[in-house]
This record gives sequence, C-alpha cells and structure tokens, in this order.
Amino acid sequence: MTELQIAGIFIAVLLCMILMRIPIGISLIAVSFVGLWQMFNWNIAWGSLGIVPYAFANSWVLSSIPAFLFMGFICYHTRLTQGLFNAAQIWLSGLPGGLAIASVFGCAGFAAVTGSSVACSAAMGKIAVPEMVRNQYSPELATGTVAAAGTIGALIPPSILMILYGIISRQSVSALFLGGLVVGVITLIAYIAVIVIRVKLNPDLAPPVKIEATSTEKFKALGQTWPVLLIVIGVFAGLFGGAFTPTEAGAIGAMLSMLVALLNRTLTFKALRMAITETLTTTAALLIIAVGASLLTRFLALSGIGDALSDTILGFGVSPLMIMVGIVVIYLLLGMMLEPVGAMLLTLPIVLPIVDETGYSLLWFGIVLVKLLEIGMITPPMGMNVFVIKGVVGNLASLTTIFRGVFWFVVADLVIVGFLIAFPQIVLFLPQWMN
Repeated sequence: MTELQIAGIFIAVLLCMILMRIPIGISLIAVSFVGLWQMFNWNIAWGSLGIVPYAFANSWVLSSIPAFLFMGFICYHTRLTQGLFNAAQIWLSGLPGGLAIASVFGCAGFAAVTGSSVACSAAMGKIAVPEMVRNQYSPELATGTVAAAGTIGALIPPSILMILYGIISRQSVSALFLGGLVVGVITLIAYIAVIVIRVKLNPDLAPPVKIEATSTEKFKALGQTWPVLLIVIGVFAGLFGGAFTPTEAGAIGAMLSMLVALLNRTLTFKALRMAITETLTTTAALLIIAVGASLLTRFLALSGIGDALSDTILGFGVSPLMIMVGIVVIYLLLGMMLEPVGAMLLTLPIVLPIVDETGYSLLWFGIVLVKLLEIGMITPPMGMNVFVIKGVVGNLASLTTIFRGVFWFVVADLVIVGFLIAFPQIVLFLPQWMN
C-alpha cells in the first residue's frame, strides 16, 4: 500500500474509535503511533512518540494554560464573580428581559477570568436561572440565555482554545485575544438584541421586574464587582500594553486572583485545594489531546495526505469563499458530536494548509474557528453547555426546553459568522491597530 492509502485507512480507524467513545487523546496517540509504524518502521514510530510530545510541551506559551485555568478556578470556587450578576441585576432589571440581559453581562464578566464556556454556564446557571424562574421568567428563555451566553467564555480572553490554536498555527496569542475580544463583544450585543426582541414580541416570556434601589444601593452593588475588575484590569492592561507576555499574564492573573480572594476573605483551604485539583486534571486532559494531535500532524505530514487533500480541493477551481463555507459546515457538524478542543486539534493539521493556500488570514480563521466550535457547545446532540445547565437546574427545565431556548441564539451566532466571513476586518482591525 502507498503512504496515502495507509493514511486514509488510519483516518477512518480514528473516526471509528471516536464514534465508539474511546477518549479522543488516546485515539489520536494510538492511531498516529500504529500508522507511523505501518508506514515506516518501529524505530520511527517509537522515536516520534518520544520526540513529538517533548517538542510540543517545550513551548513556553503552553505554560499559560494551567495558569489561566488556575485563575479561573480560584475565581469560581471563591465566588469572586457573584457580585457581577448582582450589580447587573440591579442596574438592568427595568429593561425588557432585564434579568436575562444581566445574565449575559454576568457571563461576559465571568469569561474575562476563566476562558471556559462550561465554567461560565455552570456558575451563572446556579446563580441566574433560579432567580429568573422565581420572577416568572419562561424556563426556556432563562436556561437558553445562560447556556448560550456561556459560549462567550471562549471568545473573551483568556481563551484556552485561542492559546492552543496560537501554538499550533504559530499566530500571536495576544493578537488572537484582541480579535476574540471584538467578536465576544459583538456576540454579547447580539444576544442582548435577541432577548429584547423576543420579549417585545412575547412579553409573557419575561414579565417586568423592577428592583427598587436607591442611587447609593446601586453604586454599592457596583462596588461588589471590584474583585473581577481588579483582576481583569491587572492582567489585560499589562498584556495588551506590552508590559508582559501571555505566559506572564497567566502567572500574574493566578497570583492576583489568590490575593483578591484573600482580601475578599473567601479564600479557604477547601477552595484552594479544589482549584488546584481541577487545574491539574483539566491541564492533563488538554495536554494528552494536544500531544495526540501533534503526533497526528507528524503522521499526516509524512504521509503527504494533507498536501494531497489541499491540492485536490484547490484543483476543483472552487472560489475561496465556497471553500470557507464548506469548512464552516464541517465544523458545525463536528461541533454537534465532539467537544471543542478535540474537534479543533483533530482537524487543524488538514484544514490549516487549505486555509493558508486560499489566502485567508490564519489569525482571522482562528477567531472564526473558536466561534464555530462554541456554536457546537449549544447544538444537539452533544451541546455540552446545555447538559451542564440541565445538571445545574435539575427539574426546572428539560433538555428539550433548553435546546428550544438556545435556538434563536444559534441563529444570531450564524449571522455573526456570516458577517465575519464577509468582512474579515471586523476581526483584524483591532490587532492591526494595536500592532
């Protein structure tokens, strides 16, 4: 058999293993190792297993992942973000669907210290959904809003997906953060528009709730947001101002979160232990998948299948726009079945050369890719954020109700993706301006 035939067979084996629910990191490593063995010999396969993981883990930027994760878990377990929702609730309650809008702002603020969609959804689901249901909000709107708003977590820096993408595609992580910030703000505005329009068309979804508060009480509520504001300003002012690198930003953010939690008197030994444990387990899981993806990249590169696919697709004479539309459709379908990190690392070795050859900016594509993967977090059948919300709210809403609730937010997301493809400068203008 030729090298291309071997690669094709093992890609099919890989897809079968994933469909059988074998952990994606193990699947990637096993297929790549055996594929290299069959394509060449035992020594090359064994040598790759020793060299590739070390070469990948040797990236200095990679150390920012556990640091940012630790920052997020500290903020989560010490409840530093709870004041965000309380303040937004008081200030925005008079708007149509005010509590739902407050939830979106709460998720955006939480995203700025976690970078995790699942953590965003879990935290705000515990705080916001019961409050909305208590005020006679439709469970569909309440749960759908929080599940969808949780996806902002991967767009607003720090974003673990963007860090991994930056390492693999060799793009500036700081530039990716800036582009993601723009798209995150656009998504936030779009979600608020969806809530207001839906409530205007059907006021029964969210009966008016007016929280009476004096000016003093309002500004006191704003004062409760100081823990998150201090961390966000401390980390990102230095990062985007050039005072320190993304790696240093992660370390400083982790230190700041601990100091702020200590000042806020919410840092307990139990919270610290849980934050450390979850940081270690999450980092280990991410690294296993990333190492497997690096081995797959080596396997596909040596087989030549990536170049062959790229040449074949480009040889059809299809316009770059149609190629990009095809990539968007593929990622939307993958998002329905795989979690974001796995879907991204599994496909980048094949997709990146195609995107590069079509003339699209890899920086721009990274932001669009993260957006597409986050849409997958709220689409059936996987919809991880939906299942997280279901686990948090229990019998308050069924899975069907939550999926119905996110439908209009998915529509808004698809419109945003369309605008990003039609006008790439939406993503690129801020990184270019900062440079």
